[in-house]
Amino acid sequence: MFLVDQIQYDMTSVLLWNLVVTLLLNLGVFLTNGLTTHNASTRPAVVNIGAIFTFDSTIGRVAKVAIEEAVKDVNANSTVLHGTELRMEMRSSNCSGFLGMVGALQFMESDTVAIVGPQSSVVAHIISHVANELQVPLLSFAATDPTLSNLQFPYFIRSTQSDLHQMTAVSEIIDFYTWREVIAIFIDDDYGRNGVLALDDALAARRCRISYKVGIPPGSESEYDRSGIMDILVKIALMESRVIVLHVYPDIGFLVFSVARYLGMMEDGYVWIATDWLSSALDSNFPSLSDKMEDMQGVLALRQHTPGSKDFSEKFKKLTGGSFGLNSYGLYAYDTVWIIAHALDAFFNQGGVVSFSNDSRLSDAGLADLHLDAMSIFNGGKLLLDNIWKSDFIGLTGRIKFDSDRNLVNPAYDILNIIGTGFRTVGYWSNSSGLSTLTPENLDSRKVNGSHNQELHSVIWPGEIVTKPRGWVFPNNGKLLKIAVPIRVSYKEFVSQLPGSNFSKGFCIDVFVSAVNLLPYAVPYQFVPFGNGKENPSYTELVKLIAAGVFDGAVGDIAIVTNRTRIVDFTQPYAASGLVVVAPFKKMNTGAWAFLRPFSPTLWAVTAAFFLVVGTVVWILEHRINDEFRGTPKRQIITILWFSLSTLFFAHRENTASTLGRIVLLIWLFVVLIINSSYTASLTSILTVQQLSSPIKGIDTLKKTNDRIGFQVGSFAERYLVDEIGISESRLVPLGTPDAYADALLKGSDNGGVAAIVDERPYVELFLSNQCRFRVVGREFTKSGWGFAFPRDSPLAVDLSTTILSLSENGDLQRIHDKWLIRSGCSTDNSELESDRLHLKSFWGLFLICGIACFIAIFIYFCQVFRRFRNIARAAPDSGGSGSRRLQTLLSVIDEKKNPRDKKRQKVERCISNESNDCENGQDLEQR
Repeated sequence: MFLVDQIQYDMTSVLLWNLVVTLLLNLGVFLTNGLTTHNASTRPAVVNIGAIFTFDSTIGRVAKVAIEEAVKDVNANSTVLHGTELRMEMRSSNCSGFLGMVGALQFMESDTVAIVGPQSSVVAHIISHVANELQVPLLSFAATDPTLSNLQFPYFIRSTQSDLHQMTAVSEIIDFYTWREVIAIFIDDDYGRNGVLALDDALAARRCRISYKVGIPPGSESEYDRSGIMDILVKIALMESRVIVLHVYPDIGFLVFSVARYLGMMEDGYVWIATDWLSSALDSNFPSLSDKMEDMQGVLALRQHTPGSKDFSEKFKKLTGGSFGLNSYGLYAYDTVWIIAHALDAFFNQGGVVSFSNDSRLSDAGLADLHLDAMSIFNGGKLLLDNIWKSDFIGLTGRIKFDSDRNLVNPAYDILNIIGTGFRTVGYWSNSSGLSTLTPENLDSRKVNGSHNQELHSVIWPGEIVTKPRGWVFPNNGKLLKIAVPIRVSYKEFVSQLPGSNFSKGFCIDVFVSAVNLLPYAVPYQFVPFGNGKENPSYTELVKLIAAGVFDGAVGDIAIVTNRTRIVDFTQPYAASGLVVVAPFKKMNTGAWAFLRPFSPTLWAVTAAFFLVVGTVVWILEHRINDEFRGTPKRQIITILWFSLSTLFFAHRENTASTLGRIVLLIWLFVVLIINSSYTASLTSILTVQQLSSPIKGIDTLKKTNDRIGFQVGSFAERYLVDEIGISESRLVPLGTPDAYADALLKGSDNGGVAAIVDERPYVELFLSNQCRFRVVGREFTKSGWGFAFPRDSPLAVDLSTTILSLSENGDLQRIHDKWLIRSGCSTDNSELESDRLHLKSFWGLFLICGIACFIAIFIYFCQVFRRFRNIARAAPDSGGSGSRRLQTLLSVIDEKKNPRDKKRQKVERCISNESNDCENGQDLEQR
């Protein structure tokens, strides 16, 4: 993957591709007819495996030592291959696809069952074709190109992490710091191009993007001159984004950092993120790179997370004498040998035989000069491959197991921050939990599984700052932002263009200029007029032009509505808005019957009915025990009417004797109090305040009629009324000026005008400030606001939102409003639009409570009456009489006079009677 010496490209590449085409045409799918076979024993004494990588490279030097040590450890462990020796033959590809393929073909001549490598994604693409045809598993510990797919190359096994995961980690870092655009510098080969494509996809999933990407062509060292790198970086320095992702090889990367420092691009404001090429170079060559550390201060770098490598690091240091260090790819190379060893053990346990076959067609194809007949097909390649995919053990890099996509499980990366003469870990990324300051192992042990908050330790950025860089600046290329300003023909107080110039003025312009002046950086912009000057432009079309990139933003009275927010970003609203209905009105005189207006007819009827119901209920409850509710039928009817109506004034003179009657009357008097107070307040308003009347009460009234409705040209109100309210488009009339508003309203719908106008509140308030013949009717039926529009994910929209809030808090926003929009309006202190009458819905709860009380009281009363009737019926000698007689008895019980003092009087009479009897008995005794 990473190179110290640059990839060699020369005329041999022509021969390379000719040979590849020849192999693909002739090897194909080998038939079993006519194949000659030679084999070894089931458990051979020696098994040959090969390794192809660049020995003299950052990764190759480390991998060579790690692979040799892994082979020794496998052969020393009798429990793995059970006496079979693993013999490793290594060949250097020298970062050449041609040499790598030649080496692979040479392995095919020596009965090799598996190949370790290559480290370069470019070489891996080529050798994978050979491995597929000869059915020899190819295990690469460093080829991270995401396009090296097992679907295309079945015998290719990636025994390291794919760049697909690394680029996901980079995108999550960018999203964590809320940056939206990045610049990608990459090496222009399979490794670089495909890695950046993976980054682009990962960023797009988080609504971020690569604003600019530039590839550095691979070649000889002389081609990597400082001037070429300087040209690239100078161009980048003139761009907006300050977040740069560097995905190259170490030698090119160090040159980029050196030139960037020279150009001042390692200072405050820049963000540099390097993929794992930097951590691999630092881990392997740290002492020799001390002079380059000054060029990389504040850089973020990724490193593959390898939790179990501490012991082997000490062992590796002894093996190399400290001449170079161990990096993560050396650990994956070590584990790759063990993957092959475990798979071979399972292969032999399943009865696998190391046997190879020759294809007789190669000798008959007229290619004798290429000696292709010497190449052998590994007959047990499919069985060995299956066992490799089933690997499951703990290696130096962690758990070695392949998922359903043929990638190693549990991908994770350390996030490093280059500081001083070293680096420190500021966090971790794992596929299961995202960004965290805890290691993936600790998170797994706590079973967080992504539910924790994404976090990283503080980072020291370029320029030795600890605050998060903004990540963007305005391009320093002399280009001004094109800010569109609508040319209005009405309500020019909001925005207008100065005659004969490109300057604009108005409420919206002053708010924008004041907000921009509060930004901590300069904003180069120019106002660009939008519209024909004959009618108000369509703001929806203006928003679409911003989304298309024609304008860099728009300033004006632009309403923030749903359809527009889908394609552009708005700032914080600087003015409240919403649709209202404006209609003409007429003054109402009080008249002789004004006292009936406070209540609706339904409320009058229900109130009158309850007066009678309550009077009747109280009469029933009091009739048997209260003489004031007894008498002739005529008198009792008059008593009911008088009693019920007199409660209106709390002037009833009849006393209530029963407990149930008093409860009912108490509740009713409370209801009367509420009704009486509401009536008095409403009537007072009618008689003392000038009443204004309009047949239109709001948007609901307009929906029910077929009257024509006016709207302002260019406003979103037209589509809202059609799409959301459901009003026919044929009823809508476009109006351009306040004078057109007034004329249309005065004419009315039947005379070619409109019955009402639907517009945003700020316009309506300005219109009504000098038009006293119209009023707002009903409520505001939408809630929105005005904001400045910018392209999606524009950082300027976010920063301007903050300054708009500052304007609101310090009072400047209100002062700007008063400057442009305060007008001497019509006096409305002594007049108001006709209020809705009081309706039954406002009092139904009171009537319900009163009705329930009456029902319960009557129910209890009749239960008492029927109990009395039953007792009388049982005591009567002819209790089994006819039904008419029983009915007469019931009616007599209901109508009988019951004196509450009868019981007391009976007790007194009984006592007197007993005393009289005692006296008579005493006289009789004396006479005797």
